[in-house]
Amino acid sequence: MMSAAHATIRASDAGRHVGVLADDSFEGREGGSRGGRAAATYIVEQLTKLGIPPAGDSGTYYQPFGGMRNILALIDGSDPELAKEVIVVGAHYDHVGYGNADNSYGPFGYVHNGADDNASGVAGLLEMVEAIGHLPERPRRSILIAFWDGEEKGLLGSYHFLRVAPQGMAGRRVVLSVNLDMIGRLRGNRLEVYGSRTAHGLREIVVQANNRPSHAAGLDLSFVWDIEEDSDHYPFIAARIPTVMFHTGLHDHYHRPSDDVHLVNLPGIEPVARLALGFVAAVANDPASIPPFRGECRTESNTTRNRLEAAIPDTDGSPRGRWGIGTRNDSGEPDAPVIIRVWRDSPANRAGMMPGDRIMAIDDARISSHADMLERLKAAGTTTVIDVERRGHVTRLELSDTAP
Repeated sequence: MMSAAHATIRASDAGRHVGVLADDSFEGREGGSRGGRAAATYIVEQLTKLGIPPAGDSGTYYQPFGGMRNILALIDGSDPELAKEVIVVGAHYDHVGYGNADNSYGPFGYVHNGADDNASGVAGLLEMVEAIGHLPERPRRSILIAFWDGEEKGLLGSYHFLRVAPQGMAGRRVVLSVNLDMIGRLRGNRLEVYGSRTAHGLREIVVQANNRPSHAAGLDLSFVWDIEEDSDHYPFIAARIPTVMFHTGLHDHYHRPSDDVHLVNLPGIEPVARLALGFVAAVANDPASIPPFRGECRTESNTTRNRLEAAIPDTDGSPRGRWGIGTRNDSGEPDAPVIIRVWRDSPANRAGMMPGDRIMAIDDARISSHADMLERLKAAGTTTVIDVERRGHVTRLELSDTAP
């Protein structure tokens, strides 16, 4: 059964926000423009209705810079100590106005409504804010809600926030960042997850949130290892702050006037926002310290991922071993070894195990390392139960080393 908080995240409500922000009257919400200011006024009205206190400058929701304004609100943590640690959850609300050769793929001179980019992320974040108010208990860590301005002009708002801390952040420090950018075109149930390599354990927290029935997410997750300066997750990574971004992928309407409301997959915003809420709540309530930034992520890419996860074909006639599994250690996720080989007619093959699966638990015990996994498989009885992660889904497989 879906939790009461997650149930408040609804496509109809998200659609109302997208419909307002992507209306022609907002003239494409260019940073610093009258349309951008109108969008900011709408967002502040929603935060005020929800009763979320401001965290900008001079007791307002705004953090002004260069003729633009970030919008900041703070949900104070319930734990006196952990409340000093802040999880920033953000989405940029600006777009490219009427478009020009520097920011649009054309045609130029027409309103670029940016329904997916990024009215969808703003809508998802507003739905998350409402849902947090329905959680059974206030999160232990503080959560800063941030609507960034100037993203389309070079990530100006998020860079400014990190360079000049707003008055509402006095006495607090950011320990994690979450970014929602273009979450309105879910296709094939596939969600891209960026930044999971920026700290140990982030991938597992995302996966667990995706699989929890009370969250009703159940998305196919594609973990992207590339890190590029193309959205508001990047300034936080550059500042060595663990960061995750959720994104439903680029499309032919990106930075064109055709990125309009009728093309947004409103029902698809629901599971993305629910997954993000589950992830944020899990980190906010974890009494353990947030893992430190993992600098190695800056040298990794999808090419690195593909090399690590590359399957080895069963063609060389080498002995298959007891279970018929070949695995590889992943230094970025040492407690989730990746399967790179499954021998034909082996216990693993008969159970449905596939290259690319990641081993998470053996006989209901979470593994801690590649070496730990090897020892447990060696000590297992004639039958063992292995939990594997495949595209963000956790599947339980029963392996038997007795002849079929």
